[in-house]
Amino acid sequence: MKVALVHDWLISMRGGERCFEVLCELFPDADVFTLVHRKGHVSPVIEKHSIRTSFIQRLPLSSTHYQYYLALFPLAIRSFAFHDYDLVISSSHCVAKGLRVPDNVCHVAYIYTPMRYIWDQFDAYFAEGRAGRLTRTVMGLLRRPLQRWDVSSNEGVYRFVAISEHVARRIRSYWGREATVLYPPVDWQSFAASNQDEGFYLLVSALVPYKRVDLAIQAANRMKFPLKIIGTGQDEKRLRQLAGPSVELLGWQPDSEIRQHYARCKALLFPGEEDFGIVPLEAMACGKPVIAYARGGALETVVSLVPREPSARKERAVGMPPRASDEQYPTGVFFDEQKPESLINAVDIFERHRDRFDPERIRAHVEPFDRKYFKEHMRKLIETSWEDFRRTRPC
Repeated sequence: MKVALVHDWLISMRGGERCFEVLCELFPDADVFTLVHRKGHVSPVIEKHSIRTSFIQRLPLSSTHYQYYLALFPLAIRSFAFHDYDLVISSSHCVAKGLRVPDNVCHVAYIYTPMRYIWDQFDAYFAEGRAGRLTRTVMGLLRRPLQRWDVSSNEGVYRFVAISEHVARRIRSYWGREATVLYPPVDWQSFAASNQDEGFYLLVSALVPYKRVDLAIQAANRMKFPLKIIGTGQDEKRLRQLAGPSVELLGWQPDSEIRQHYARCKALLFPGEEDFGIVPLEAMACGKPVIAYARGGALETVVSLVPREPSARKERAVGMPPRASDEQYPTGVFFDEQKPESLINAVDIFERHRDRFDPERIRAHVEPFDRKYFKEHMRKLIETSWEDFRRTRPC
């Protein structure tokens, strides 16, 4: 069986690339296709594959400003030919799932999110004050055509796999397709449960508008609690101007330093709506509680101190064993509105009930998200999809 692996772009090692790395381990002889590749900026596991890039690779500044070529992404991803392959696996948060395959080729798509910036979070990226006038105008013109392409290009996907129930619902809403859920892996064993508490709250995030780092800063300014923020991004200048004396923006930090901050903090603040969210699980792997906005992937990974309405979900995600202790051992506190007052109330609840949080129990909650589980169940999903495809669509 000849296999091709496809990822939107390979320019750094973030959460999506960690998942793609597992696919590269499962299929060591597969060819890799991507819009843009910065050699040496992804793991050796990925780099050792034969990596084929699109014509965007040859355009000016493509390795650092590839986003400017968004209008060309659909054309670029469909320029790849897969006639010589039996199975194509795409790893997609942008256009990779929109590739074109012949009828006799099985396409399995692992989806991190439908494109946020053309669907529900368009204003978070392009509202006035968050993008220049030219960018807003161009994206306003491109939004509808990109939405139409995003829907129509799904017809070649045999099976969708989503990173969370939250993303599966968005796939159903925007694309009209069902998706199996398989949570991304977390390298939880590289963290250790910690009883240290140096009295500060921690936020680890890209500094972009939809992450709502401003909300945490406003809450810290009002309550005067120490807040350390790790991360960089387009919103950094505005956030530094907003930060009061109790807020410290640390910029980019290496993984070792981030682990140290997890171990020493009082709790993690997670004010944005995420498709899944690796950061809360990393904090919990250090035994630290999470104070999170009650939307998106956090609802699937954080166990609330305050009981919430039962989920409508009838089955657990693939590979997730039942945890009878969920209700007995909370791992965090939720707040329901993205307003400083709501976050402040959650912090107050946490402070009054800190004795309810056990670092070892919090850490144990993360174990089912282990990389080995992800790898095992991804293999099974792909094998099952391939077998079903051959049965229903014989060559």
